[in-house]
Amino acid sequence: MAAEHQRGTETPIREPAPDPPRVAWRKQMRTRVLDAARDLTCDAGWDQVSLSAVAARAEVSRPSVYKEFGSRAGLGRALVIQETRQFLVGVSDILHPGLPDTQACLEAAILYVLTEADSQPLIRAVITAAREGSDSLLPYLTARSDPIFDASQSLVLSWLATRNPQHDAATLETTADVIVRMTISHLILPAGDKQLTARRLAGAALQLMR
Repeated sequence: MAAEHQRGTETPIREPAPDPPRVAWRKQMRTRVLDAARDLTCDAGWDQVSLSAVAARAEVSRPSVYKEFGSRAGLGRALVIQETRQFLVGVSDILHPGLPDTQACLEAAILYVLTEADSQPLIRAVITAAREGSDSLLPYLTARSDPIFDASQSLVLSWLATRNPQHDAATLETTADVIVRMTISHLILPAGDKQLTARRLAGAALQLMR
């Protein structure tokens, strides 16, 4: 009886309130603009993408794009951040909990990055442009002060700290920094066999903690 009474008095879970119309429109507009920018970048490269073309493709006004992103550079940064965050989810799934052997686990994560980048249209477009001499979006992938680099390093650092709690913070941070930098470097200038590259990078990076 007590259990039945308790069930009868439970407070029903309320669904979150819908966004106000202006907020909902802004979210939808932002999504459409980023999708349009992504499609245009994959089709022709970022150097050929203008805010006018993005606005036309997204069916919004050019001033709305400026108001949301501030500039063409702001749009490019938001675009790469969105794509890379989704990409890092896959890396995290490999690292946590990951293979029991630390080097094998890191090797699998690096191999995922080197392989999966080729199947991600936007990331592939950025890397291809960099190889051909255009780096207009590349700094958002590689700049130390950018949230993308920080997110990548934080992910690797968290994994290293879990696997190697005996090491000091400075050693772990240095190792994480080297892992991220070397992996990005091999994305831009591939050395050949991805499996071998991943094995060598993992082994070299982990030597810093021995």
